[in-house]
Amino acid sequence: MKPQVKTSFTARAVGKVDEAHLLRPDQLEELRLLTNAEMDSASPFAAILAGQPTLNRQLRMGMFAALDQRIATRFTIKPMDLAESAAYLKHHLALAGRDEPLFADDATARLHRVSNGLPRALNNAAVAALIAAAADGKDLIDDACAKKAVAELTRD
Repeated sequence: MKPQVKTSFTARAVGKVDEAHLLRPDQLEELRLLTNAEMDSASPFAAILAGQPTLNRQLRMGMFAALDQRIATRFTIKPMDLAESAAYLKHHLALAGRDEPLFADDATARLHRVSNGLPRALNNAAVAALIAAAADGKDLIDDACAKKAVAELTRD
């Protein structure tokens, strides 16, 4: 006689919301209601919210306290340091097929500072520096190009 093995699988829906910091209050309330079903580990719904740091601030507001309390795990991507920013730029240039350096060290440092090590801001600053270099007919993005990029990005 074989021992009986009982197994039970619970189906769980998982939803991912990117750019969650852009959700309106009524949409966050809908998420809270979805997670309200059983309010324990057997809940049939799980959500992954991905967004900018403003999402944390928004969730900590009193009106979203119930949703904030249901968040089991939080993860924040820390800003890159200068070496990581340089490697990030080099990696993206390699993906585009460029093997030799395109950014001078001082330009990389300036773009890192203005972006605060945040990947999206670094991308925007690097593109602006590329445009400045192209406008000046330069093959290497130097600090002058980076300065022009910063001026372009910070003007109103």
